[in-house]
This record gives sequence, structure tokens and C-alpha cells, in this order.
Amino acid sequence: MTTVYEGGLARLIHHEIDHLDGLLYTARMQIGVEPIPVEKYRQTGRAWAYE
Repeated sequence: MTTVYEGGLARLIHHEIDHLDGLLYTARMQIGVEPIPVEKYRQTGRAWAYE
């Protein structure tokens, strides 16, 4: 069976599968790109913005 996910749910599922493979999201980041600090979004009520 194949299931197709889109948008934020697809990103979440990929993230969790990476954990099963022992990867953190920083392992997929381009060189020179800094992670978005959680403090930028914590308790703001805003959704994550992906550029």
C-alpha cells in the first residue's frame, strides 16, 4: 500500500521517519543555513513559516 501526504502533514511524517533512521532535521539542512529558533514562534499563536 502506498499513501501520499501533502503539506505540513507530509513534512511531519518525513520528520518522524527520519527519527526512525537516526537522522535529525539539521542533517538535511543546506550548509550555511541556520535553524529557526523555537523562541521565534513559542507562544505566539503563529504557524511555522517555511521559506
